[in-house]
Amino acid sequence: MYINKIIKLSPICFVVIFFSILFPSNVFLNTNDDYEEKLCKEKLASFNANLKDENISDIISVVGKSFLGTPYVAGTLDKNINTEKLVLCMSGLDCVTFVENTLAISRLIQKGKMDLNSFKDELQFIRYRDGNLDGYASRLHYFCEWITNNEDKGIVRNITKKIGGVPYHKKINFMSTHVKSYKQLADNDENLEQIKKMEAEVDKIKMFYIPKDEVDAYYDDMQTGDIIATTTEIKGLDVTHTGYIYKENGKTYFLHASSIAKEVIISKDELKIYLASDVKKTGIMIVRPISIKN
Repeated sequence: MYINKIIKLSPICFVVIFFSILFPSNVFLNTNDDYEEKLCKEKLASFNANLKDENISDIISVVGKSFLGTPYVAGTLDKNINTEKLVLCMSGLDCVTFVENTLAISRLIQKGKMDLNSFKDELQFIRYRDGNLDGYASRLHYFCEWITNNEDKGIVRNITKKIGGVPYHKKINFMSTHVKSYKQLADNDENLEQIKKMEAEVDKIKMFYIPKDEVDAYYDDMQTGDIIATTTEIKGLDVTHTGYIYKENGKTYFLHASSIAKEVIISKDELKIYLASDVKKTGIMIVRPISIKN
């Protein structure tokens, strides 16, 4: 998801885990929960059980590519304005729901549990702070906290600093300083206060990033299935977009739900060229999913 025209935010905003902003989409957002559950069951049943024996990066590659062509739809996690509940979405994805769905399914394949209830449990565990769904503020709205909390849960490992990332200094307060862009905040003082407290904690996280003009020097440190998030110069915000590294024929591409292409795609250009196309993107964070030991 891109933030190139921040002054054109919709009044009903999608909190994209890490920055949460709704942009207009010409794709219809399906609100039929039964239909989405049906699609979830079909997706879960579509994978070969033998995938369980593969490493997590190979599984993510298969699962991620199974979503190619799925329409891009913004705002999927914020269709329930008054009540926070676990949202399932398969008919249309934004960058975050693509990452979360792919990661959740890949972990279930490793666990050998491909039923709908297991998927819901896994998705909630990834999406919410410590896996606990307890209102709007319990969702991991900022990606730097998403990384930290999912690292604490043993789901991913942040490798940005290890491979050479440099400090990324940002004051995180985008949501509380753009209240009118969030219906869950604009008319709910309790939610707003909880978000402010959350931001104060997120602000303590020490972040690192790889500057975008140096990204190609780190291609060998990346592998298919690594999650990347694009850092930004936008005030108050940590990142603006996320997806997966995809390696092919010695080249490093980006597998993601694209708001420009309006669907899940693999970038036609390598990662550095992709990043250069957006002046507001400053670099990337890199997170590696951890295989489940059975």
